[in-house]
Amino acid sequence: MSNGSNGSYRIVNAKIVTPTGTIDKGSLSVTDGIITSIGTEDNPISSPAETIDAHGNWVIPGFVDVHVHGGAGHDFMDADEDGIAAIAKFHAVHGTTSLLATTLTASREDLTGILELVSIYKSKPMPYARIVGVHLEGPFVNVKWKGAQNPEYIVPPRVEWLDEWVARFPGLIKIQTLAPESEGALEYIDKLALNGIVPSCGHTDATYDQIIAAADHGLRHAVHTFNAMKPLHHREPGTVGAVLTDDRIMAEVIADGHHVHPAAIKLITRAKGTSNVILVTDAMSAAGMPDGDYELGGLPVRMSCGVARLKEADSLAGSTLTMISAVRYLVREVGVSLEDASRMASGNPARQLGMDGVTGSLEVGKAADFLLLDSSLEISGTWIGGTKLLA
Repeated sequence: MSNGSNGSYRIVNAKIVTPTGTIDKGSLSVTDGIITSIGTEDNPISSPAETIDAHGNWVIPGFVDVHVHGGAGHDFMDADEDGIAAIAKFHAVHGTTSLLATTLTASREDLTGILELVSIYKSKPMPYARIVGVHLEGPFVNVKWKGAQNPEYIVPPRVEWLDEWVARFPGLIKIQTLAPESEGALEYIDKLALNGIVPSCGHTDATYDQIIAAADHGLRHAVHTFNAMKPLHHREPGTVGAVLTDDRIMAEVIADGHHVHPAAIKLITRAKGTSNVILVTDAMSAAGMPDGDYELGGLPVRMSCGVARLKEADSLAGSTLTMISAVRYLVREVGVSLEDASRMASGNPARQLGMDGVTGSLEVGKAADFLLLDSSLEISGTWIGGTKLLA
């Protein structure tokens, strides 16, 4: 069997999940890292020399994680280049082919240093999950809903910070999460949108009307919906009510069985439709590690039975989730089809980042970023840019 290295090869006898439906007994051809054709055994396509038999198993797009802080004992907040590579490799093994290095609330100097490090890392070959940019989670959030954000560094939005970051690292910041009710937030959201950065709400006490006003200025993303935000009330729908009902806003969800009840996930998907929900891990350094003591944004965290919580406040502190585990949870516990789970884990986040012309779905002309899953939804292989990851 071929390892599927760059060159030409063909996957056969597969259930291929595409944007228009699942192809049974499907074939997918790859040349130099690009999908060149998709067909069926009944409608054969030209066959390259090398063939990989999927034995009737699933081929789905690689996952795009827009909210991940770390894994394998490393955190983007304090990692060096080797640490970033370890995070990227850990998540690639679990199906992620593209991700955003996600920060936490910190000083201006520390955030600038992280942007610089990720910029350097991106300029070199990336053999594991591609770091396609940065998600700044904070520091312009509401201390009332700080969660695992360090309150020492929470400040109102600073347009001059953004001006410096955009000038020094053009195109690097893809999403920034802030509290839209903060003083100066609407002006800041305008600036984010002007620079092609997705404005996101989170760690916020915003009312329904404040979120709608922010969406009028360009807000179009909500981090870890339900968590660390003003909840739904029938007379004041709050942040959650606005996120659920405004189609301009895409809603993240952490499907680990701890952050959000499966019934609440059903509510999100029914209110937003599966085309406006994004599956994320929000994974911290403890992902893939044994129970014990860790840190998140400088705050002490204890992980017990795979659940990470702040030692002092007992708040959930990120997660230890992987994308493939989240997909399995959606399918098994929430009742979402694999096709819809795949859309939430791959197609929707790629579209939110403006990458849907390149990755996020299996279509001719796109990067050969895909996974082979068995009937239990276990990963048999991850291909990134046509090359199979060798764990």
